[in-house]
Amino acid sequence: MKVKRSTLIPAALLVYLAVMSVFGWRQYSAGTMTSTEYYGIIAITLAVIVLLHFNLKRRERLRQQRLDEQTKDSQKKQ
Repeated sequence: MKVKRSTLIPAALLVYLAVMSVFGWRQYSAGTMTSTEYYGIIAITLAVIVLLHFNLKRRERLRQQRLDEQTKDSQKKQ
């Protein structure tokens, strides 16, 4: 079964966010970054990843509808 792009890309970005959060934790615990900055960046990044996921799902659905219409049209012509 093929993994859909709307699942793969956000999943990869979530892994990247997790790794970067671990690196950022060192700065946060050292006091060079405020809690608002640290958690704000994580929250904004999560919001962008969720929006990306839904946008990719919409594009996949529209692409599938277009392919279905083309298939129906080609069957009618035959």
